Amino acid sequence: MGLVLQAHAAIFILGNLVASQPLAQRLKETIKITAVNFNGEQMQITWAAKDYFPDRTVTFFYRFGTALQNRAWKQCPNYILEQGYNSGCLFKTEGPTLTISLKDKNGSEELFNYTLKSDFFIKPNPPENATFHWKGDTVTIECNKPKTPARCLELELQYKSKYDKEWQSRKSACCKVEEQGFDPEKCYSFRVRLERTSVCNRIPYASEWAEVTVWRNGSLLDSCADDIKPLSDNVILLISVLAVLLVIFLLQIFVCKCQRFQKSVMPVIPDPKHIFSDLFNDHNGNFQEWIDKTENAMGQTKMECVEHECIIEERTEQENEKEASEKLCELSNMNERDYLSSAHNTCLPPPASDTVSFRSFKFCMNEDMYVIL
Repeated sequence: MGLVLQAHAAIFILGNLVASQPLAQRLKETIKITAVNFNGEQMQITWAAKDYFPDRTVTFFYRFGTALQNRAWKQCPNYILEQGYNSGCLFKTEGPTLTISLKDKNGSEELFNYTLKSDFFIKPNPPENATFHWKGDTVTIECNKPKTPARCLELELQYKSKYDKEWQSRKSACCKVEEQGFDPEKCYSFRVRLERTSVCNRIPYASEWAEVTVWRNGSLLDSCADDIKPLSDNVILLISVLAVLLVIFLLQIFVCKCQRFQKSVMPVIPDPKHIFSDLFNDHNGNFQEWIDKTENAMGQTKMECVEHECIIEERTEQENEKEASEKLCELSNMNERDYLSSAHNTCLPPPASDTVSFRSFKFCMNEDMYVIL
């Protein structure tokens, strides 16, 4: 437990300096000291040694009881030092009334004395056996009642979630506090302490904080880092399947990339055995037999590729004779023109001597003439 508290909260003024002494005349009429009674078990008295007794060692004496009881003085058993000089004393609490005295190093000259009520400066111990009850969004915290009357104490609760930066505070009469608005899905840290109220204390001292505990929805955790919801079997199976598919997909991409790279660096050399597989499989290596069959197959393929469908139109005999007569007249006229032109142009070739017969008709033709049957 801390022995030194904030000065503005724990300082009170004591008087009754011994005015007849030279040292007291150099000091002010009052001196500030700090008194703490730790749970009614130990007293701690401190003073500002460097302010009131610079470069000087003083001795501390105390006694419990009233002036009428006239108990013997006791010297400080445990001094508190500051820069090598006595600045406080820690001793056992033996009663509600305390008288203190500061003397010089030898203890012969009294520098300061004062009487106070030790019960007005009690600092309680942290709460013991605090229990948590979590129901819905409500948290209830209880602790054991100390010997001090309940009206003199308050129970303070502080809490924060893992998303909060500052502690939230809630006070209640000893020794039970209840707070609402908690999210069961969040992780919270809790701590509690007892505070001595101003009803019973001159200084409202509070105890040290009890150990911080971590809770989520009524379950005690080691830390908020453990606040991880377990995954269901279906979710785990789905994640595993997706992971396997992803790995397979990445492997396929990697293999394709490797094959492309290999082909670009080392092109594949074609194997001729596949081209001449028929030579060895069907013809037992007989090249002449294989080439003949290959040429025949290629010839048939070419013929099939250039073959066109022929359409033959049937005509009547009268139509044929009429058309032949018309053609004969045209040819006769043409022959006469050709003959006349050939007589004046010696460069033209002589008329052809070929003869074409059609039934009872005969025609003389040259290389520029044709007959349509």
